[in-house]
Amino acid sequence: MSHEPDPAILYPDVAAHGSLAAALQSAAADQGMSLPLAVTPSDPLRHATITSVVPYRHSSYVAAWHHEQRWGIWGSSNGRLMICGNTNDLRELPRVIHGWAEGAGLDEIGQAAPFDLLVGRFEVPDNNPADVIASEWQWHLKDAVDAGWPQYQALVETAFAEPKLRRLFPFTSHWALGFSTTPDDLFSPPFVSIDSPWGTGDYTIREWWNGPALHHVATPAEAIAIAVNRIPADLL
Repeated sequence: MSHEPDPAILYPDVAAHGSLAAALQSAAADQGMSLPLAVTPSDPLRHATITSVVPYRHSSYVAAWHHEQRWGIWGSSNGRLMICGNTNDLRELPRVIHGWAEGAGLDEIGQAAPFDLLVGRFEVPDNNPADVIASEWQWHLKDAVDAGWPQYQALVETAFAEPKLRRLFPFTSHWALGFSTTPDDLFSPPFVSIDSPWGTGDYTIREWWNGPALHHVATPAEAIAIAVNRIPADLL
């Protein structure tokens, strides 16, 4: 059974500053910046929260890994993840934190990061449902390319090409693709969930994730045609 190393031993430089927030503020000062960071009392050496001048940017924080010296940064906007990345160099974080905290655009923040950071969504300040749906499709299209799973990528791209599905909110559960009328209630009404094959095999259509298989088809086009036919009449 593996045990977590003492964070003071794993992160001696952070421990010397007393907290991750203080260590990041020191690194930022060396780069001519100040950062709005707060110590997390329950785990001060491995966690710090970020405050942004942008009111809809919240749930933002830096967290250290527990078994190796590495840090991750997460930033959400109106409850949806916008930036996420990891680095083994603490000095790479201040410019990213500063940009997020000071309201810089996502592209600008991404350019400031020497590590992969942006998740693919775009921010929707007013939480307009149509724009939230468009942002989520953008994320799924990028994620499908990054997944290295050609059959899944083909499914997402084929679904996006269908106007009747493109106006619905896409989501995944255990990599099965589903659709909702609203970002706020993903499983109502459940009308279709599509599993992609890995390598060879068929696409499997169910009413909801892990429900009984209704159809097995060979191509994403066939799967999406069935999905469209299953859209409830009041959603068309």
